[in-house]
Amino acid sequence: MRLLFSVSASASASIFLNPSSHPLHLPFGSFIQPCKFRILSEQSLCLRLTTFRLSCRRRGTFICAAKNQEAEDAFKKTVEIDILIDMLREANPHQLQKIVLENILAFNPTFWIRLAARSDTCKSEDDKKDYEELAATVMNVVDRVVHKTKEKIESATDVLKGVLKPVVDNEGEISWPPRDPQGLTLMEMEISQREQEGQLDEGFLAEVNAQLRQAKEDGDKPGLEAMLQKVLQLYASTVLSRRSYAMKGSEVLKDEQFLENIIQAPEEEWNNILIKGLTIGAGDISPEELDAVVKKRIERTLIRTEGGSYQQRILTEYLKGIETRAEEIVQVLQGKP
Repeated sequence: MRLLFSVSASASASIFLNPSSHPLHLPFGSFIQPCKFRILSEQSLCLRLTTFRLSCRRRGTFICAAKNQEAEDAFKKTVEIDILIDMLREANPHQLQKIVLENILAFNPTFWIRLAARSDTCKSEDDKKDYEELAATVMNVVDRVVHKTKEKIESATDVLKGVLKPVVDNEGEISWPPRDPQGLTLMEMEISQREQEGQLDEGFLAEVNAQLRQAKEDGDKPGLEAMLQKVLQLYASTVLSRRSYAMKGSEVLKDEQFLENIIQAPEEEWNNILIKGLTIGAGDISPEELDAVVKKRIERTLIRTEGGSYQQRILTEYLKGIETRAEEIVQVLQGKP
């Protein structure tokens, strides 16, 4: 007579009619001693196998629980990283530095892998560039923290002094234009470097504006006033130049490229660039096209900066300055007073 035993879906096992040579070992050290089989009723068979069936189910449950716990822990970790990334994306430069300092141990390989993964899933180039800029900024701040753990981070006043140092003469005065033309080039390099390191934050911009306001009220330091205005212009040019909209696939957008050429150029060269680039002069960009692309860049800047921040105000004023200068050039070329 042949007997078939179905133990459980979760535990596949076969029981032979000669069990004496195969003692059945159970979990937790228990086992069934060898015995001789008798023809038993169906109810009796079920009772004999109850212990084995329950033990197998419990063991499977423990394994699943362990795997589920690992998956749950990994999911929680991903959620925590996503929250941190979202905080960094929404923060202004000053807040970002504070967040990095408060979470310095979180910037491990897992963080960067997750940030790269989110960048890869972006549907727009703008969003992808946002993640690239965020990664570069966070890396710079982390690098500063690592290299300055035993040093005091410079105050906004110290940073401004460092920026102006190349144009300060031996008597400690600032003249406009600088006595040494190379000073402006060195100051521009200083601004670019410090901006990459995250030092030109809201505190720095507030300090520049306060010093500029004081210089205007005093009225006896025209060189300092002009130089501080130059600092803000160089800052705006540096920040706006980080993001390019001139390429759409393999196509070069001439109006965007034209605007970016102006943004990257010193203010004293704007007139020449506008005359050569506008259709009313010797170029192929109409005043209407330039006006439209400037307004689009202002709109993008308003979206990507914190409302009411010094950064937002400085960047938009810089772009509006280009817009105003273009209108003046058009009027001159048209012979209007």
